[in-house]
Amino acid sequence: MAYRETANVKARKAAQRDHLLRSAEQLVREGGFANLTMQTLAAKAGVGVGTLYRYFDNKAVLAAEVFRVATEREVAAVAAAVAHPGTFAERLCHVLRVFVQRAQAAPQLAWSLIAEPVDPAVDAERLTYRQRYTALYKQLLSDGVTQGALPIQDTAISAAALVGAIAEALVGPLSDPLPKANLAESLTQFCLRAVGASPAQAQLVEQQQTA
Repeated sequence: MAYRETANVKARKAAQRDHLLRSAEQLVREGGFANLTMQTLAAKAGVGVGTLYRYFDNKAVLAAEVFRVATEREVAAVAAAVAHPGTFAERLCHVLRVFVQRAQAAPQLAWSLIAEPVDPAVDAERLTYRQRYTALYKQLLSDGVTQGALPIQDTAISAAALVGAIAEALVGPLSDPLPKANLAESLTQFCLRAVGASPAQAQLVEQQQTA
C-alpha cells in the first residue's frame, strides 16, 4: 500500500516551507537576491542544507518562489489601493502613495524586485509581476476614460508605460539611504500629465497633497 501523508505531516511540512520562505525573504531584504544561497538560508533558518532540497530543487527555484510570494503581497496592496474611492486623480494619488511608501519602507527588497540582476527563473516571475501591475493600472485608467476624466486612449499601452516609468523613477531613490521626500507627489503629477488629465485635476491633487 502506498504511503499517504497524514494531515499533521502535511501541516508540519507546510509550516516548515513557510518558515524557509520567510527566512529567505529576510535574506533578500538584508542584501538582495545575491545574498540568498542555500548555505546562507540553511544557517538563517537553522536547518541543514539537505533539508532545503526537500522543498526546493535548487537556488533558482527557491529564489523564484521568494520573488513570487513577495510580489503577490505587493500586488495585493496595490489592488486594494486601486479600489480606493474618489475621483480618478485621487485614486491614482492614493495608489502611488501606497506603492512608494511600501517601497521606501523596505528599499532593498523593493530594489531587488524591480531592478536587481537575477536568474532567468526570477526574471520570468518579474515579467508576470509587471504584467499584473499593468493590468491594475489599465483598470484604473479605463475607469478614468469612462468617467471622462481622461481622453480616450489605448489604456493598455498607457498602463505599461506608467509601470515602466514608475519603476525606473524608483531605482535611483531606492539606492539612496535617505528616503526621497515628495517622491509619491512628484510621480503623481508626472503620471496625471502623462495620461492626459486636465491641469485642473493635477492642480487640485497638488493642493490636497500640500494641505
